[in-house]
Amino acid sequence: MVTLETTFAGLKLKNPLIAASSGLTNSMMKIKELEDAGIGAIVLKSLFEEQIESHSGKLAQLTDYPEAGDYINAYVKMNHTEKYLDLIRSAKAECEVPIVASINCYKQSRWIEFARNVQEAGADALELNLFLLNAGEYGDTWLEESYVNIVREVKKHISIPLVIKMAKNISNLPGLVAKLKALGANGVVLFNRFYQLDIDINNMEIVSGPVFSNPADFSDTLRWTAIVAGRVPNFDIACSYGVHGWEDAVKGILAGAGGIQLCSMLYDQGAGAVTEMLTCLEEWMEQNNYETIDAFRGKLNYANIKSPSLYERVQFMKYFSDYKQ
Repeated sequence: MVTLETTFAGLKLKNPLIAASSGLTNSMMKIKELEDAGIGAIVLKSLFEEQIESHSGKLAQLTDYPEAGDYINAYVKMNHTEKYLDLIRSAKAECEVPIVASINCYKQSRWIEFARNVQEAGADALELNLFLLNAGEYGDTWLEESYVNIVREVKKHISIPLVIKMAKNISNLPGLVAKLKALGANGVVLFNRFYQLDIDINNMEIVSGPVFSNPADFSDTLRWTAIVAGRVPNFDIACSYGVHGWEDAVKGILAGAGGIQLCSMLYDQGAGAVTEMLTCLEEWMEQNNYETIDAFRGKLNYANIKSPSLYERVQFMKYFSDYKQ
């Protein structure tokens, strides 16, 4: 008999589908809709330090009194944080699936403060939503060292599972993931989707680009899931960025993922897509005689195929050498 039960980052999941941090996980109504559709776990919308700082700073500018400005800053930060902690408490009280908090900070001291807060509020795990970009002013190792330093410090102050949402712009992804594993991280998510920008050539200004991913984005996610799973064994990986159908879930698990994070497709298709994905995943497993997720998890990762070079970039030229217009 087929079972979709699995584990990710030490959490027991009824299935590998996870609602990614987004506007679809920022209220109890939306969260319950996802749980009723069958989702395996939910990552709450990120608590952004930069957003809190910006909001409090704008309000503080409305007064000419420094003491009043300080009070406003402190009040706004406390209010934002408390609302987020209330969402964690409510979700834990009303949901049976694991609830994962998500935080995004740019000051190391705030990472630690927020991490402690979400653990005390009852979150089952914590996802660090890292938006780090080296625009050239830092050395080559700055990005990797930032990940390492943040994870090292946060692990000192919490005991719940810690998951790191990784960026695509890391030069040695398997090497960094191995370091994070050694520091005690419980899993990684591949990948974080940065804010996309564009240029308005008529108004000569920077504007927002496409918000959602598309199916073509999944190729990189799949490649690196397979490589990291093969190079860093016995460590949990969740696929994100480009997942748009049940076939992607199967491919991700074959590549080595233990969790499949859903975001853009939920915006596009609604919570009902979760139910459909689960049905199709079960049917595929039955047709291929797999009773459990672990029975095919990682079967096609970098370490388990005869030609690992199939996942390497050298294949790019080989592929196009046979292409005819």
